[in-house]
Amino acid sequence: MCGIFGCIGVPGCAPLLRQALKRLEYRGYDSAGIATIHGGRLYVKKDSGKIDEIHSKLNFDDLLGDIGIAHTRWATHGAPTAENAHPHIDCRGEVAVVHNGVIENFFQLREELRAKGHVFKSETDTEVFAHLIEDGLAGGLSLLEATRRATMRVRGSYAIIVMSTREPDTLVCARNESPLIIGLGKEAMFCASDIPAFLPLTRNAIYLEDREIALLKRDSVKLYKLDTLEAVVREPEVVRWSPRMAEREGYPHFMLKEIYEQPRGIRDALRTPEIYLNLVAAELDTAEHVFLVACGTSYHACLVASYAFSKLAKLAAQPVIASEFVEHYGSAVDESCAVLAVSQSGETADTLAAVRFARARGASVAGIVNVLGSSLTMLSKVYVCQSSGPEIGVAATKTFTAQLAVLSKLVLKLSERRGALDRSEINSFFEKLHSIPELADLTLKRCGQAVERIASKYAARPSFCFLGRGVSYPVALEGRLKLLELAYTPSLAYPAGESKHGFISVVEEGYPVVFVAPNDRTRPKMVGNIMEMKARGASVIVIAEEGDEEIMQLADDYVEIPSQGVPGFLTPMLFVIPLQLFAYHVAVKRGCDPDKPRSLAKAVTV
Repeated sequence: MCGIFGCIGVPGCAPLLRQALKRLEYRGYDSAGIATIHGGRLYVKKDSGKIDEIHSKLNFDDLLGDIGIAHTRWATHGAPTAENAHPHIDCRGEVAVVHNGVIENFFQLREELRAKGHVFKSETDTEVFAHLIEDGLAGGLSLLEATRRATMRVRGSYAIIVMSTREPDTLVCARNESPLIIGLGKEAMFCASDIPAFLPLTRNAIYLEDREIALLKRDSVKLYKLDTLEAVVREPEVVRWSPRMAEREGYPHFMLKEIYEQPRGIRDALRTPEIYLNLVAAELDTAEHVFLVACGTSYHACLVASYAFSKLAKLAAQPVIASEFVEHYGSAVDESCAVLAVSQSGETADTLAAVRFARARGASVAGIVNVLGSSLTMLSKVYVCQSSGPEIGVAATKTFTAQLAVLSKLVLKLSERRGALDRSEINSFFEKLHSIPELADLTLKRCGQAVERIASKYAARPSFCFLGRGVSYPVALEGRLKLLELAYTPSLAYPAGESKHGFISVVEEGYPVVFVAPNDRTRPKMVGNIMEMKARGASVIVIAEEGDEEIMQLADDYVEIPSQGVPGFLTPMLFVIPLQLFAYHVAVKRGCDPDKPRSLAKAVTV
């Protein structure tokens, strides 16, 4: 997500801060800023745009001081503007903060602080940190303790770096769920969200762990546990990655890195402020007809959501491929309709064309998007940011599961609003939904080697078919799409019940058929479909729930998913993971670059 960097002990550190930000550009960003302390004063320069553009306008390098912090922002709360760019400062101009992560209770904290007289200058969640720390310093606390107290008030993910004119020889940094690494120089110290920021300066690093805080001086680093302030002793590690490897955190490709980022991405997506979800739910609830409009992977997320809207919220929501929307439903669209458009980039041409058409016909438009300030956010009456951060790989992975997380939460909010579920059911579903990030992490840890082995076995096959039933059919579609995008392997995907209509005629000895088979109400029929394919000699690959012995005995190869007790509408967030990994490994074994598939672009704008 956002890139952060701080240094202490570097005379005239502003050029170094700017260069560190340049090394973080690969993460993607929409604004940038730098703050330094000199002569007892805090100096800040920031704006929206690219680093070089802002530098040519503001000249970062003339900031004075030997201590500073810097930031590249990917907007999640508030549009990409100069006011919303980091660093953020307190009312007195004594505290500066940069932050990577998502604070889920910032609304409540902001209103509490406003009631105490604090004046906010941005729409961001980060600014609450500056004002909370300001309160602590005003009460006589040290910068370390004031920062620690602030972290105890927030709920969410964060990696923060803080400095203050009250202690101009100190940097304080802390983390929870978002990465933060300290670099140890000979006469200076550094901290950053990513190793590339300081790799040319030092290869000696200390990795902060969750709920730890660090005090940095020019010649020392002290680590503590956030909850108890108990001292932590950890020896530095020597970073042996090349600069390119460091950008990928040691992964061979960005796509693989982003697949493994999904537990954090889902967790952050679930921190979407409820006020936005309630606004979208209200638009859908009052409409007579609801359309879910998207392209590609985002369409598959809408298709998953359509099952959940129907089953849980008792709402018939029609998923539509955006390029077909006007031709198929255009004559029926009017002010009684609501369109929920889903687009990672917010710039997908066909989705925007559908949205503009719907608006012109008087329909209400809501959006789910990953890029604030995009065209979709400007065209939507209300929108939700999925908070999954920039995705470098062209093929969508972490943005897909984040979309599913937001859509699942929206379904539950709408179910609550419509009285379609009782309170105990809603509470149970929310509890299961918030368990998904941990289960996704477990899935990745358990299935990685098995998937790579299966990919090696089948990589040379000329064609595949993916089958699923119910909510698993869109997962089969997504598995097929990833294989097409990355390995250029002609593939099919069907609702398993339709496999007897056409596809079964091409099945012969050794033809690989991938079944997405969670232990839900469709499972008995899936067993029948597996038997049909085995009878014709197919090589059966099954993605199944852990412990499903009957399914596994029928399969030639299988991957187990730890999904016991997970409601059916949530299983796609787990069952898609091995399909993403399968496509990745097949692509690599076929000599394809999974980060840059041929003829494809991240946002289809034409």
